[in-house]
Amino acid sequence: MPQTGKRSARKVKLAVRFCPVNLRTPYRFDNRKSLPVYAVYATEVDCPEGETPVEWMLLTTEVVADIEMASTILRWYSYRWRVEEYHKIFKSGCQVEKYRLAAEGMKTLIGFLSVIAVELLQLTYLHRTQPSAPAIGILNPLELKILKAKSPKRPKVLTISWAVEAVARLGGYLEHRSKTPIGIQVLWRGWLKLHDLCEGWQLAKET
Repeated sequence: MPQTGKRSARKVKLAVRFCPVNLRTPYRFDNRKSLPVYAVYATEVDCPEGETPVEWMLLTTEVVADIEMASTILRWYSYRWRVEEYHKIFKSGCQVEKYRLAAEGMKTLIGFLSVIAVELLQLTYLHRTQPSAPAIGILNPLELKILKAKSPKRPKVLTISWAVEAVARLGGYLEHRSKTPIGIQVLWRGWLKLHDLCEGWQLAKET
């Protein structure tokens, strides 16, 4: 089920209603035909005491003919925060806006940075939701081998939480500030350094 927001992990049960709606076109447009859309309205059922009930009013151009499609629209909307997090990583972490390249060069760079942004999004999402899961799920054996070699302490179990903190340390994350949330920029720097170390390791083996 959808979550209530970016940071909340509270699962909610929603009652869903939907209906067709016609939106009036603004006066400044020549084409004055109304815009047909569908409204999906969701309200939380059995909200816990002390919490604010979730209420969503969504407008969509998708045809909503039954409750299954209405639920699909809600599920799509629940991905909104993950999309916003991706764009935050893309802009603040990868700093895509600072590059000034010609059109073709910029297209190639954006493709490269988009892959890194997705990888960092996966790191941050799993670090928040599955910190105790095995790190091999997000890093390959060589990356784990290098992180172990660079880490001052090697845990018995290599978890996602340990891996993310190890990558952050490569990017300048300070150990004594362990209670401070790991920022996306230190993860970005650590991720690039990890890839450089992997490349250097492979080159050393070939020579």
